[in-house]
Amino acid sequence: MSIEVCNLVRLAPGTQQRLLDDVSLKVPDGAFVALVGPSGAGKTTLLRAIAGLDSCNSGSVLLDDRPMTSVKDRAGRMGFVFQNYALFPHVTVARNIAFGLDVQPRAERPSRQLIARRVEELLELMQLQGMGGKHPAKLSGGQRQRVALARALATGPRVLLLDEPFGALDPIVRRSIRTWLRELHDTLGLTTILVTHDQEEALEVADRIVVMQSGRIMQDATPLDLDEQPATEFVMEFLGEAVSFAGEVRHGRMLPDDALVLPFAVPQGVSDGPVVAMLRPYEITIQKPGSEQDVLSIYAAPRGTRNGYRHYTLQLGERIIPFYRPVDETDAQVQGVALDISRSRLFRQGLLCG
Repeated sequence: MSIEVCNLVRLAPGTQQRLLDDVSLKVPDGAFVALVGPSGAGKTTLLRAIAGLDSCNSGSVLLDDRPMTSVKDRAGRMGFVFQNYALFPHVTVARNIAFGLDVQPRAERPSRQLIARRVEELLELMQLQGMGGKHPAKLSGGQRQRVALARALATGPRVLLLDEPFGALDPIVRRSIRTWLRELHDTLGLTTILVTHDQEEALEVADRIVVMQSGRIMQDATPLDLDEQPATEFVMEFLGEAVSFAGEVRHGRMLPDDALVLPFAVPQGVSDGPVVAMLRPYEITIQKPGSEQDVLSIYAAPRGTRNGYRHYTLQLGERIIPFYRPVDETDAQVQGVALDISRSRLFRQGLLCG
């Protein structure tokens, strides 16, 4: 089931502050999209507007090209999972899962036998066999989250909306359950929208990532495109650790302000003028300078080794810069070197150049 958001505007109650500022978004059938951004960016507001839980001042939401004007229009088509699970503590896991089916109008409600069969199917799908008779308080956080997912899927929706569903879980459980969620999405052929504050989580599970700031969509792209061509400095910084160097483009070369940073050629089409070069710590390399330089010290940081890189901090004048090198390189102390930042993306007035 495809989703199209058309020019949504939502104002904060009693003010003219735009919680959603003319937001448009297309999510194809079967896609997995992650909404990311800082607190207050509008991620949850957009998700709730799609679900019909909050009204908007203007704009529309279409499912399979059909306008959705009320919660009833969305009934049975969308499953929503809240961050705090929102399970009923006084009833069993099975009754929690069956809730959406139990409250359907009598004419549409399945028989008790069919509901029980559906609950058992979902318990097996969620790897919760034998737990239907337990109460939520007896389950771990990961198990309660799977119950919440099962309840959202009980009515057979084609769209799954997830509002930071793993925020309360410890890191080990988060990693395992998000891999399982991606497999569930593919198995059921769902269209999924995930709100998360965890960039790593978004990069791992989503086909596309929508970066939001101040109620607007700053960029909507694949993880690879976001990494290689971030539209703004904000996107570059938000999606991972980034280092910036001010400088100026002159005659096709970027001349950094700092003397310990090597100049480099820039792509065609980048005009002369001030720029900011940004890159990831693992994209920085070091070279022996062609002329005498001040001493540049690199010393091991307490962050240790991760993902095949040894983490260092680098003293550059008054700046401390994160710097990663492959684990098979053992330069714990380097002197008289210059930084090569030729893998940078260039930004001018906050926007990507070229």
